[in-house]
Amino acid sequence: MININLLSVSNLPKLNKLRKLELSDNRISGGLEVLAERTPNLTHLNLSGNKIKDINTLEPLKKLPNLHSLDLFNCEVTMLINYRESVFTLLPQLTYLDGFDADDQEAPDSDPEADGDGLEDEYENGEEDDDDEEDDLDEEVIEDEEDEDDDLEGEEEEDGVDDEEDEEEDGEDDEEEEADDDLPRGEKRKRNLEDEGEEDPEDEEDDEDD
Repeated sequence: MININLLSVSNLPKLNKLRKLELSDNRISGGLEVLAERTPNLTHLNLSGNKIKDINTLEPLKKLPNLHSLDLFNCEVTMLINYRESVFTLLPQLTYLDGFDADDQEAPDSDPEADGDGLEDEYENGEEDDDDEEDDLDEEVIEDEEDEDDDLEGEEEEDGVDDEEDEEEDGEDDEEEEADDDLPRGEKRKRNLEDEGEEDPEDEEDDEDD
């Protein structure tokens, strides 16, 4: 609920599972006891840019035992002397105030649990698995298409061989016919009779004379 001109959090519903609450750039000046009542499991609270002026305004946050990160940037309270030491003393459960711990060590960029990054990672991993499965399917389809192409090429080669054999046989028949055309008429007829298994009548007459 960033920059929506909130004056208080009195109308906040009960959110027992809420972990991170963004209330920056509003006009909240107090009434933080509502947070302890309605968001008891808060771990991150951002009140930057509000009208919080003194340390005592933060006292209700003591009832948030899991609160370990609090942001008060651009609030007047940050201008107080010993501001950081006072807040850490008031709220001993805090680990980070305005992005740094009590030893001025910077907080990590984000808390995976509070930001829901874990869920995003799972979602992204699920997408990657789906992509891998799609890639595997694409590879199988490509392999099947290549096998089909190989089979078609093999069939075409066989057809080509058969056509060549038919052409050779036709060529032999044509050569035999041309050779027969060159023979004298009598020889050609005699040859045809021999091919058909018959004897030439003239040869039969010669045999009778003998």
